[in-house]
Amino acid sequence: MKAIYEKPQVFTDAITTYCGGCGHGIVGKLIAELIDELDLRENGILVWPIGCSCLSDRYYNMDAFMSLHGRAPASATGIKRADPSKFVLCYQGDGDMVSEGMAEIMHAAIRSEKFTVIFINNAIYGMTGGQMAPTTLEGQYASTAPAGRKELNSGYPVHMAEIMGMMPGVCYAERVTITSPGAVAKCKNALRKGFQNQLDGKGLSFIEILSPCPTGWKMAPLKAMEWVDEVVSKEYPLGLIKDTTKEEN
Repeated sequence: MKAIYEKPQVFTDAITTYCGGCGHGIVGKLIAELIDELDLRENGILVWPIGCSCLSDRYYNMDAFMSLHGRAPASATGIKRADPSKFVLCYQGDGDMVSEGMAEIMHAAIRSEKFTVIFINNAIYGMTGGQMAPTTLEGQYASTAPAGRKELNSGYPVHMAEIMGMMPGVCYAERVTITSPGAVAKCKNALRKGFQNQLDGKGLSFIEILSPCPTGWKMAPLKAMEWVDEVVSKEYPLGLIKDTTKEEN
């Protein structure tokens, strides 16, 4: 019998700690596939944050670094500048990046650091108990917003891909999701573009991925997927926001 799909070679045999229906696992698989396809294992370094993905170094048989809260872009900057030949992938969630580490990602963009950023937006603090994040939608319930987020008290949801798209040092910004097979394929294409930009020596690439958090949202996994498509993507529209590499070709 001919195998039509195999586990990516870069994966270890470790069992993930993600909740059922979480999008991190899907994105992690796409990362592993691209590491194999682009032969990045030996010369790549994965920079992980504090958050739901903080144990991800166990899942990949390659060099990895766990940064402090919000500091992944600063760590990635140091690694990339110390050895520009390395492929450096910076992976963060919305609480880690937009609340604890907004300065770090902004200044990495200002400096046009030559690494790739994956931003998982599930509109809530997933690992620590479902608290409101800067990306939480207006009216969305959270453990620290039992009556729903109110703009009067908490301001408005932060649109990171659009902010990154305005930065001259960012060469590529796109928002995708993983709620269907077609969406997963588009997500992989966006990741491949961001990876290739770095291999080509371009500026910072930023891929925002809308991801379900059934546990934090207190929804069944299928309902959480539907909520991404029907509600979250209305606040955070999918699509290409910036690609200066097209102008260069």
